[in-house]
Amino acid sequence: MCEKYDLAHVSTGDILREAVARETKVGLEAKSFMDRGELVPDQVVIAIVKDKLAEIGERGFVLDGFPRTLAQAEALDVALEDLALPLEHVFSLEVSDEELVRRLSGRRVCPDCGEPYHLVSKPSTVEGKCDKCGGQLVHRADDQPDAIRNRLKVYSEQTSPLLGYYRTKGLLIGIDAVGGIQDILARISGVLDR
Repeated sequence: MCEKYDLAHVSTGDILREAVARETKVGLEAKSFMDRGELVPDQVVIAIVKDKLAEIGERGFVLDGFPRTLAQAEALDVALEDLALPLEHVFSLEVSDEELVRRLSGRRVCPDCGEPYHLVSKPSTVEGKCDKCGGQLVHRADDQPDAIRNRLKVYSEQTSPLLGYYRTKGLLIGIDAVGGIQDILARISGVLDR
């Protein structure tokens, strides 16, 4: 979808994992929170995202996993104003907690090349081995069912207030996120094509 609309995909998880892999001070701090299934503190995430948006410029973007708190949303408003970038839509992908645990706990990744896999939707050709480099696939700590359930609890407490925040601004659009990736992308594309 991002390519169709020439949008950059800014995944907070990917940005944070990159910092962890580089073992920066902030990356190691972020890792301690991620391993416990907790949200990384706002000041860390905000700085990383603002730098990425400045790099992208006017091209346009899809934020994935950010903002997660009202403070982050307010900081994003300021950052976008500073960068003269508009926020046009906020999508709420609606799916049950049970489905999220199923989806996320099936993720695997190659620690050598970073290639992502999923036990159901994108399995490797040889079980447990990366198709690209042959590395041993891992089940990250933040993709364990207990860590996911903890993140969902934190989401309910800290992130769900964003729905009202963006609804009040007239930006929130609910998207049924049940089904295959292409089905969900088609629903989002339908909104963007209007």
